[in-house]
Amino acid sequence: MTSAAALRPRHPRGYTPLAGVRITTLALNLPGPAAAARLRALGAEVLKIEPPGGDPMASMSPALYRAMHRGIAVQPLDLKTAAGQEALHQHLQRSDLLFTAFRPAALKRLGLDARSLAQRYPSLSAVRVFGYPGTQAHLPGHDLTFQAQAGLIDAARLPSTLLADMMGALLVVEAALGALLQTKMQGRGVMLDVALSDAAGFAAVPRALGMTAVGSLLGGALPEYGVYPCADGLVALAALEPHFQQALEQAAGGRSRRHISRWCKAHTAAELTTLAAQHDLPLWAWTS
Repeated sequence: MTSAAALRPRHPRGYTPLAGVRITTLALNLPGPAAAARLRALGAEVLKIEPPGGDPMASMSPALYRAMHRGIAVQPLDLKTAAGQEALHQHLQRSDLLFTAFRPAALKRLGLDARSLAQRYPSLSAVRVFGYPGTQAHLPGHDLTFQAQAGLIDAARLPSTLLADMMGALLVVEAALGALLQTKMQGRGVMLDVALSDAAGFAAVPRALGMTAVGSLLGGALPEYGVYPCADGLVALAALEPHFQQALEQAAGGRSRRHISRWCKAHTAAELTTLAAQHDLPLWAWTS
């Protein structure tokens, strides 16, 4: 699956349960735009307000920026000016939901704190993205620090993906849907917060409980669950359940690490993919 396709939910064509919902987002970088892209795919109308200099993501990864903003209207506004703030509030009068990714002090300066929004727009819901929850919402942070705090980094190298940001985007979508539903049922807006450090912590739960620690059940103890070299690349094998283990034993001639390693090395990625289909094995092989 391409990165662009992964941003869009897999739903039947024409499935647009959020048709008629208007979302205004001020959230830059990754979590907010990723959440907005998924909600747009569900039929919501999304307007993104960007500062005059644009979203930093556009220069860091133009391809990712384009993928996330398909079908989303973008309007530059200088919120440091009275004219920019007035234009924003005109949009909010017609919006059902607001996304922000500012720290509390900035929200207060812009008149977007909880009390101000509730007084001015009683039916508007908001999802606020912070780095840390509660009294720590003013602290700076990025995906790397959130993953480190959650215990997801244990070597002096950068993580392979922005897990906290992408998991945070899904939590933003969850909060948005809940807010819209509650507003519809109760007739007034609700404000919800998403902390990216909480998103990283949620992703880290299996590790924190020892499931993926070195030598544990999913950390190398089972030869049927691992990554092995094949003739022209690598193969990820996840034969956990008894029926998969039996199928693996039949295909590889045994279930020991030696049997599995020898079987993988004797075949190419393409051959292993064919064998996996024949034996109904949870396996993914790729060339390197």
